[in-house]
Amino acid sequence: MSVRGWVSRGPVLLRRTPAALANGALAAGQELIWLTAHALTYPVGLLAEQVALEDSRYRTDTLSPLTRGLILADVTAAGRPVVLVHGIGDNRSAFTILRRALRRRGFGRIVTVNYSPLTSDVRKAAADLASQVERVCQQSGYEQVFLVGHSLGGIIARYYVQCLAGDARVSTLVTLGSPHAGSQLARMAPLLVGRQLRPNSELMRELAGPARCSTRFVAIYSDLDAVVPHRSARLEHPDLLVTALRVRGVGHLSLLANSTVAHAIVAALTTETGLPADRPERSSTDGAPMPAG
Repeated sequence: MSVRGWVSRGPVLLRRTPAALANGALAAGQELIWLTAHALTYPVGLLAEQVALEDSRYRTDTLSPLTRGLILADVTAAGRPVVLVHGIGDNRSAFTILRRALRRRGFGRIVTVNYSPLTSDVRKAAADLASQVERVCQQSGYEQVFLVGHSLGGIIARYYVQCLAGDARVSTLVTLGSPHAGSQLARMAPLLVGRQLRPNSELMRELAGPARCSTRFVAIYSDLDAVVPHRSARLEHPDLLVTALRVRGVGHLSLLANSTVAHAIVAALTTETGLPADRPERSSTDGAPMPAG
């Protein structure tokens, strides 16, 4: 842009700056709160999960209106297991709020999986995830599951469905702030997984290569994610069925506790034909990116 252009935009930029600063400060505050919450609940996530995969809710008159509505509208979605995969340095405790939100909306089988915080190989973690999904399918009697992955968890889940034939088991994969195009911050990670998550790494090039995958992808990302910027969290691949969904004013960790994000996940899992694949961005009714809830 020319100097004259910058001068002409000066008043507009000055008007926007206070609001942008306020939004950034609010998002940073929320991130600090959720970081503290994650640290406090982390020990709980180390405990073995007690999973009830057999859903005995045969009577709908005893259920909440939201649960009853989902079962009556989409009994397959209500019963199909939802497998949640956490991000790096975290465990299943990160999904405490999101899991509760999904259950309130009618999903009866929700499984959270743990992988080691010292995980050094996405491919190995994806193979372990494949084994866990197989176990869930055998125990529940369902042939397919839904997958939701946050940050690194989304990349592990993507590698599983895209490169390990996991699309036979996964109908829809939702990623939350996952570095599909790599992350510059990964250069600071000492583990091998950090090198794998760098832009243009061997793993990133493998994921960007030709693919035959029937899984539907919904990539949710935020304009204020300081860990995985929106350019990286958008999933763009010519061979994959992808919808990118942007939310406003939500930090990286806050994606797991945001009501707008929870609503978007529910919409993705209960829409049989998927979100429109030819639209790069899901918008609210006014045409703007969806705000934080």
